[in-house]
Amino acid sequence: MRIKPPVVVGYDGSVQSRQAVSWGARDAALRSAPLLVVTTMFTPSNYGVPIGMPALYFDEQAASAKRRLADATELATDAAGEHELDVDVELASDPPVVALREISKTARLLAVGTRGHGEFTGGLVGSVSSSLAVHALCPVVVLRGNFDEDQDADTRPVVVGVDGSVHSEPAIAAAFEEASLRGVDLVAVHAWSDVALDVVFSKFRDADWEARQNTEQALTAESLAGYGDRYPDVRVTTIVVKDKPGKNLIDHSGRAQLIVLGRRGRGGFSGMLLGSTCREVLHEAQCPLMIVNSHR
Repeated sequence: MRIKPPVVVGYDGSVQSRQAVSWGARDAALRSAPLLVVTTMFTPSNYGVPIGMPALYFDEQAASAKRRLADATELATDAAGEHELDVDVELASDPPVVALREISKTARLLAVGTRGHGEFTGGLVGSVSSSLAVHALCPVVVLRGNFDEDQDADTRPVVVGVDGSVHSEPAIAAAFEEASLRGVDLVAVHAWSDVALDVVFSKFRDADWEARQNTEQALTAESLAGYGDRYPDVRVTTIVVKDKPGKNLIDHSGRAQLIVLGRRGRGGFSGMLLGSTCREVLHEAQCPLMIVNSHR
């Protein structure tokens, strides 16, 4: 029997990483996939890596990591509720970003908290989550905002950003899958204006905005074509609006249980690893955000 790729969660004991375990456990259970919880013994220090420390130091670090994994296993089992869930754990010695990126090569998806222990609380997104959003080789879910611990009772929709680019295609597929797994509606949002476009067209007050709106609606319909046949259980609401994409998606995140975006959009430079809209939503979203690589 072919073993399904695991849902992977990075765990360090922080509140945000506990949310990631709860979210990942339910997602894995709904997929009938295993859950892999990863923690690390790597200890950053203001004085550098603790080379030359006594053996007792490393023994204590290992014991602490094992306690974290036991705590995460119990948390995951509770979060899965009546769903069956296989939970595996891994204790890594590399820095979190290095360890999780390597594991992402064979993962179904990776869930992490907004920030973990040791990161400044005033920051919008921690260094680990922001690095993995760019470099992970599977979809990444960053837990933030309005996370409902009672996930089975959460009827809020999944929201996906649509822009007609090849980068949004895997995100659309992932969003339909998540909505179907959770038994909720999908809201497909295409906000087609930005600052540069407003500057260009501000002098043309008589521009045919209705024609442009119709063009963007057709683009959105084309992007969503075929998914209704694959996911007949998912009710879709399409929103096409002249607005800044990041702003509009952040507004929708306050009423969603998950936002799904491609890593880059149609306006991003080819050298950019994370598009401006995705970066903005990553820092400001009011619910968990899934970032999907176009090479998913």
